[in-house]
Amino acid sequence: MLWLGWLALIAFFVFCWQVMTQNTIWAFVSDAPSQAGDIGSRMFPPRWSYIPQLLEPLWDTMNIATLGTLLALFMAIPVAFLAARNTTPSVRFIRPIALLIIVSSRSINSLIWALLLVAIIGPGVLAGIVAIAFRSIGFIAKLLYEAIEEIDASQVEAVAATGATKAQIMDYAVVPQILPAFAGITVFRWDINIRESTVLGLVGAGGLGLRLQESLNVLAWPQVTVIFMLILITVLFSEWISAKVRHAII
Repeated sequence: MLWLGWLALIAFFVFCWQVMTQNTIWAFVSDAPSQAGDIGSRMFPPRWSYIPQLLEPLWDTMNIATLGTLLALFMAIPVAFLAARNTTPSVRFIRPIALLIIVSSRSINSLIWALLLVAIIGPGVLAGIVAIAFRSIGFIAKLLYEAIEEIDASQVEAVAATGATKAQIMDYAVVPQILPAFAGITVFRWDINIRESTVLGLVGAGGLGLRLQESLNVLAWPQVTVIFMLILITVLFSEWISAKVRHAII
């Protein structure tokens, strides 16, 4: 049976390889190293004079990530409490709806959200903010509702035994236990959104991606190099902030 399993796996791999490569033009593949070297040579030296034109798109990118994360928080927190078994009003009816929202949000990439929103509300930063928010709802709500389900039930019972209302139980027994996880999830998602917001401009949602698309369209490779370096610095900066905050929380 083991050999049959390996044989089936190899056959499946060969089939997938044929499907993936049936339209491949191997002449282009063999020429790829020389093409990459040619483009790489055109990317240097970087056009440093282009940096002032990137400051406003960089600010837009930071705003897209930050405001998108904040908007996602407002929508994800209620969904998380509705999805958690120990806080949902109805396990049979409301919880499945909350889980559907989480799955729907996580199954659609931020670029797809941006494409849809650019078509609906027009190009610009607003489309990017809403796209980041819609993409982040599922991520934040999933991790948060798992944290809610893992709280210490004895603390909830102790507060309930004092005759506290449901709102008071939530304030004094549930929320304090999930605050560290909530802060860590928020910062972690913001760090991810910095990365995602840098490319949303490729579909018209503003930020550095818009400048990147413009430079690629005119084959301005020295400008592309500057944009890549700025994106790298921005991501490293967000990673540093995220690590500092998570370290402080833990």
